[in-house]
Amino acid sequence: MARILETETIAPAFKRYLVEAPEIARKHQAGQFVIVLLHEHGERIPLTIADSDPESGTITLIVQEVGKSTMEMGLLEAGSEIQVVGPLGSPTHIENVGLCVCVGGGAGIAPLLPIARAMKKAGNHVVSILGGRRKEFVILREEMEAASSEMIYTTDDGSFGLKGFVTQALSKFIEERGKPGIVIAIGPAIMMKAVADMTRPLEIHTVVSLNTIMIDGTGMCGGCRVSVGGESKFVCVDGPEFDAHTVDFDLMMKRQRTFIKQEEIARQLFLKHHECQAIEGREVQ
Repeated sequence: MARILETETIAPAFKRYLVEAPEIARKHQAGQFVIVLLHEHGERIPLTIADSDPESGTITLIVQEVGKSTMEMGLLEAGSEIQVVGPLGSPTHIENVGLCVCVGGGAGIAPLLPIARAMKKAGNHVVSILGGRRKEFVILREEMEAASSEMIYTTDDGSFGLKGFVTQALSKFIEERGKPGIVIAIGPAIMMKAVADMTRPLEIHTVVSLNTIMIDGTGMCGGCRVSVGGESKFVCVDGPEFDAHTVDFDLMMKRQRTFIKQEEIARQLFLKHHECQAIEGREVQ
């Protein structure tokens, strides 16, 4: 069992967890993830490791509360014990390509952090383009600034940085500064697809992480099957990172919608149960 040492709300529905996991912290490399199980009746939750500290034996997980399981995790406090297995997945290929552009959107900024840090350590000039709906959803700004050589921010509503999408900022950057050696994009599937569509005709090597489609993290359930270069791949065991120009994003997004109805039912049942518990607690008082 792993113990949660600290919890912190960093944005609406976003929490940071500092977890005691010495072996995972020692072996973790950029791009890898863990499987979290809250209790014996819980759902396996794949979460990319946002940071690790081998000396203190801790890993950092960033969780966006969207469905039943992540909302349940949001109720945990420091001192809670959870099961954590990892690190899993293939690490990011790190090399010095000169100019590296890291593009992150929303929750995708968390897995981008260790990658940007590793690419900068390898000698690259790292330009990070981060975006969100509003300023508060552009998470981990201080950490990403430390891991990058330059920063560009965008928000949908213009409340912070440039008004617009990360793809617009990326297009402007390439137009003004030329082709980077690599673009690494992590965020919503529609964002990664847009980045891939932009860089493909320019022949810019582009890597994406498809971690959001993972379910059990072992390849047994088949829920994270994607088409890459016309071949079936499992994100959890073959990835989670792939050449963006070979990913069938349309098929991936269709697969992501497979269990929307069941996920919403589970979410509503959880909210109803939690609301009933809160009412009962007030009545007892």
